[in-house]
Formats: sequence, structure tokens, C-alpha cells
Amino acid sequence: MRFQSYFNTAVLIIKSYNGNIPLVHFLKQYFALHKKHGSRDRKQISHLCYCYYRLGHACKNLPVEERLQLALFVCNEQAGDWQLLFDQSWLDQWKKGLSERIAFVCTLYPTFAIEAIFPFTTYLSAAVEPVSFSLSHLVQPHLFLRIRPGYAASVKNKLTAAGIGFQSMGENCLALPNGSKTDAVFELDKEAVVQDYSSQRIGELLRVFSRESGVHSSEFGVRSKEQPALCVWDCCAASGGKSILMADCFGQMDLVVSDIRKSILENLKERFYKAGIKNYRSCMADLSISASTANPKPNIISSQPFDLILCDAPCTGSGTWGRTPESLYFFSQDKIAEYAALQRKIISNTIPYLKKGGYFLYSTCSVFTVENEENVVFIQEQFQLTLIRQELFIGYQQQADTLFAALFKKG
Repeated sequence: MRFQSYFNTAVLIIKSYNGNIPLVHFLKQYFALHKKHGSRDRKQISHLCYCYYRLGHACKNLPVEERLQLALFVCNEQAGDWQLLFDQSWLDQWKKGLSERIAFVCTLYPTFAIEAIFPFTTYLSAAVEPVSFSLSHLVQPHLFLRIRPGYAASVKNKLTAAGIGFQSMGENCLALPNGSKTDAVFELDKEAVVQDYSSQRIGELLRVFSRESGVHSSEFGVRSKEQPALCVWDCCAASGGKSILMADCFGQMDLVVSDIRKSILENLKERFYKAGIKNYRSCMADLSISASTANPKPNIISSQPFDLILCDAPCTGSGTWGRTPESLYFFSQDKIAEYAALQRKIISNTIPYLKKGGYFLYSTCSVFTVENEENVVFIQEQFQLTLIRQELFIGYQQQADTLFAALFKKG
């Protein structure tokens, strides 16, 4: 009866949710109003809701109850406590692999298709394999940590002592089961940061920048005392994860961070404090509008050219929808062109602040060509920047996000 109650509650939540705010926030609001649900209840109900949206655009015409049952069957390898909600024909098939379960679903729902989960395949970058990418949305991605310099042994020891399993994905990258509680295990942002595997791989392009520019610092070597501090602008700073990555790569920087949202900059202040980043300047800036009397750029941006500009542009987020499947469910393809147009405005309003011989690092968490490769062509043609390297960091094979990045040099 308890699990039937969970199912019924999830149906009520799904019917009342319209996608206007992230699902995680909507669930928090719901549980705050309905305090009868304990921690286990909240976990089970939330799991049901996320399963529902993991089907993406497949079978959206089904009644919520029927589609939720289908989603539970497809997204979970074992029936577990949900078996009471299914008849024996479903349970017999549940013992088989995903491909067999999907084949069974197709006999019941002929309109179900893997391609329908993610129906925007004509917009995908060529490196993305459509079927594998669509299937990846049925599985919750891992939680990834990037261990900061000097803390590798202590972080691993603390996780082991806390009984939290992890897989090493590289020298400083760990993959943990999603939902792992690490807050009480180590000092977040000081010892390690929560950062997706593919996002961490932006460091590969920072290494290219280091070699190309002759900059040596931190993990890339020791900067000479005569070498001035790098002048870096993280122009769409958001949560600041890439700024912390750059701080770990280059050590002392003359860092400027900006964002259009004041709340983001307030959050950055606390996060940078924990991360030990003290010498930085921040400002609000709407980079979708060119500098003018009506929209002057702050002095900390306009007063100096930059050695490196990181433009982690606002995007569809289509490479991260495995984490936020509700975004996939409510997404419409007209948004792709809107984001591409916004990105070109931001690119056009930031590159002029790049010094001659400086570098421009463009990135998105999108899998769409128009937001990625087509913007590379735009940058080359409109600003005559030289492309040093571009990379689509495929993450769905490691239960991670998929991100794009491209490094340019101004002649």
C-alpha cells in the first residue's frame, strides 16, 4: 500500500507541474507544504517523478498513470518494491536487459520508439550517436568530484572512511553514485568541487592555452616572478566552477567575473571564499547588449584588455538533460535558434575586450551544431580569430554530461 501511495502522490505532482521552475525546486516546495512525507517517502516519490520525465517526448499522449508505469519499467533494472504495481507479464520481462524491456514495451505501445525520447536529432553535432544519446537519458548520471590540488589523498581517505564508494576517472576526478552525501565528509569547494566529468575536461583546452601562450603556473609549471599575472575574464560566470578550475590551473590571476544575475554573484562570493579565491573583481553585465550610453560596461571590464576570456555561454543545456530530464520533456525546438542568436550577441560583445595575441575560450553544455560548430565558424568569419582546437566532450558513455569547447587566438 505504501508504494501505491507513492505512485499516486507522484501522479498528483506531475499533473500539477508545468516546468516553469526546475523540478528539484518544485519538489522541495511540495514537500515543504506536505510535511507528512518523511525522508524515505520524499526519495521514492522524487524517483518516480524523475523516471516519468526520463522518457522525454516518448508516448507523451498517454495518461500520466500509464506513462509513469511505463517509465518505471524502462528506467529501472529491477522491479524491487515496485513489483506490486505490475502484473506478471511485466515482471517476467523485467528480468531481462534494457533492449528486451524496450522490445516488450513496443508490443504494448507500438508508437514507442527510442528516437522519440530525444526527437531533436537533426540538430545534433555529428559526433553524437543519436540512439546511444537518447538511451542515456533513461539513466541518472553520476555525481562527479574534482579534487583540488593537494587534497587527493585526504578526500579519497575521507570518502572511504564514510563508506562512500567511488571510481577514479583520472588523477583528480572521481565518479560517485548520484545522491551521495558528501557535505559532511570533506570541505566542499576547499578540498573538492562538484563538477561534471566533461566540464572538468575543459582543463585540456586550458593546457593547450598554457602551451600556446607560454603561461606556466600551478599544475602547468611554475610561473616566473617576472611574468605578470594573467588577466582573465569569466564573462558568464554562473556557479563559478570554471573560474575555480582556472585558479587551480594558473594560480594567481587578475580575475574578473561577471553575470547578468545579482544572485549568482552573491553566491559566488561565498563559494570563492571557501575556495580561497580572494583577488578577484565581480560585476553585473548584460552582455547581450552592446556597450553604449544606455548600457555602459563596468570599468573593470572596459579599462583593460584580457589575456583570456572564458565565455561559457547560456545555452539550451541539451548536453545535461540526463540530470534535468524535465528540461527535455518541456523543450521545444524553437528555443535552439533563440539561444544561438543570444550566444552570437554575447560573443560579439565580449571579443572586443580581448587583447591582441589573447585567447578566447568558448564553451556550452549543448549538443546542437548551431550552438557549437556553427558558432565556431561565426567567430572565425566575423572576428578573424584563429581556431586552435575545438572538442565535443562526449559524456553519455560515462554517465556524464556532454559539453563543447573551442579555443581561439586573436592575431
